[in-house]
Parts: sequence; C-alpha cells; structure tokens
Amino acid sequence: MTDSLGPRLKVGVVVPSTNTSAQPELEALRPHQVTNHIGRMVIGDDSMVDEPGFDHVMHSIRNSTHPAIKSVVSCNPDTVIIGVSPESYWDGPESHERVLASLREAAGGLPVIMSPDAIKAALAAYGARRIAVITPYLPVGDDSVSRFFKDSGYDVVRIRGLGMPSPAKISHVSQTELRDVIKEIDGPDIEAIVQVGTNVAMSHVAAVAEFWTGKPVISNNTVLYWHALRQNGIHDRVHGHGSLLSEH
Repeated sequence: MTDSLGPRLKVGVVVPSTNTSAQPELEALRPHQVTNHIGRMVIGDDSMVDEPGFDHVMHSIRNSTHPAIKSVVSCNPDTVIIGVSPESYWDGPESHERVLASLREAAGGLPVIMSPDAIKAALAAYGARRIAVITPYLPVGDDSVSRFFKDSGYDVVRIRGLGMPSPAKISHVSQTELRDVIKEIDGPDIEAIVQVGTNVAMSHVAAVAEFWTGKPVISNNTVLYWHALRQNGIHDRVHGHGSLLSEH
C-alpha cells in the first residue's frame, strides 16, 4: 500500500532547529500528492561573526545532522533533502562528496539532495557558468562559498554576504533587502544569480526578480526542491515560483 496523502513522493527534509524559512517555502512548492516530512538538527543560535564562531556552528550542525536524518527516515520517505548550506561548501568539492556519502549511509541508502548538486544541475539546465552569488554570511562564510564554486569550474563574478550574525537571524532578512542586493550584484557580465542559505526566505523574490533581471535567479530552497522532484521522477511544471520549476 502507498501513503494516502503522498502516493507519488514522500520527501524527508532535514533543517537546523533555528531555521524558520525552509519548511514554509518548501510546502508552497509541493505538487499534488507529494508530501514533506521535517526533521530538525538541534543547534544553538550561536554567533557566526568570526571563524571560531562559524566553526562552532559547523561543529553543532555536523553533530546533529545524522540524528535528524534518522528521525525522519523512520517515516519511510523516498528521498531526503539536507536543508543546510555551510556544511555543503566549507571544505570544497572533494569534501562535499565524502559528506554526501556519509549522509546517504545515515539515510539507509536513500537518495540525498544537497545544495551544491542541485545548484550545479540548475546551472547546467540554464547553460550558465558566469554567476553572482548571494549568501547570508559574513566574509568568513562568503570566502568558502566563493572558493567552492570557483573550484567547481564556475566564474564567480561577484559575491555578496548579507552579514547575518547567527543562524536564526538569517530568517530576518527582508524582501526589500533581497531586492536591493539582487540589483547590486546584477549586471551584463553574469548569466545567473545564485542564492545560498536555506533560512533566507527568497523563493518569492527570486521568482519576481527574473522578470526585471531577464536571467535565472536561483533561490536555495526552490532549487533543492526542484532537484528532489526531478531526481525522483516528478516532472510537473509548477508555476508561480520561477522559471526553474515552470520550465525545467
């Protein structure tokens, strides 16, 4: 027998306990008969203003990710989204492959969706290599994100951090602030704008911004969900949330 509410796909989603943006944004993207099921990595709302603080947050995430995955896989999802960004980028592409393998093992072999793989798939769909990147971080986090994309073969023309001092504060970034930073980093020398950080509520702003930038604006939560759907055979065109879900 299949799940009565999610017969097409059950998506496990793991997010930090400080994250209040990913769950509502992903709920808004669900096609018919697809359901989301949330597990939380228990972390504190600790400072990320310097490298020791950022390292402490990273350590908390690493310690809590596997237990959170195990808490969600007991509902037998078909795939698991890891809705956290710093771990994905901190030590570069080679480290990411090791992290991904470890998380798949914790998920009992289920497909695991992480931001770098989803963003690479989206940029390939658009044929984009020259990018501008928005992060929620201060420079200590921006440097790792920029280095990851450069090491992955992308031309990072500009990167802007929103300067949020702690994990929970990331959700406080307003739509006006997001609009302004998109305008700041846009230009004729880039092919796409990429936003990382799942606690930034940017899916709506990104979809609207595509109209006045005339190019893809890829928000982290939207691209994670798009990749999870497509990797699991769900090819519905979901409208109203940007070109990625409606055209690819």
